[in-house]
Amino acid sequence: MSLAGGHRRGYAWALSAGLNAALAAVSAKFVPSQFPRYGLVILFNVIMWGCYVNSLKALSSLQATVTNFAANFLTSGLAGFFLFKEPLSSQLLFLIVHGNYKDHEWFVGAFFIILGVFVLSKSSSPRKLSSD
Repeated sequence: MSLAGGHRRGYAWALSAGLNAALAAVSAKFVPSQFPRYGLVILFNVIMWGCYVNSLKALSSLQATVTNFAANFLTSGLAGFFLFKEPLSSQLLFLIVHGNYKDHEWFVGAFFIILGVFVLSKSSSPRKLSSD
């Protein structure tokens, strides 16, 4: 497997970890019965940790953590908007043009998180060769 392919696979694992973390939070809010709710939260968290550990095999800990966090943040925010009718400002163009950041913190944060993940994905961190 090439280094680029390994990085791609690592990012896929990190994104999957973030998605499963968000699914754990959604199931905690969405499932009405106690036993299935806790079961799903535990299941999604176990899957999330497995995916996160696999992402650490291909990425630096910083790249894996930030990508995991970004996927969790964005998925949780969008799930809150679509499933629970939580407000998200949809005036992103107005925000960019006029610079009015009040009530637009979610999009500003999401933009900087995505930008940070992009910068980290383009950075080349030397990997330590294992001597085992």
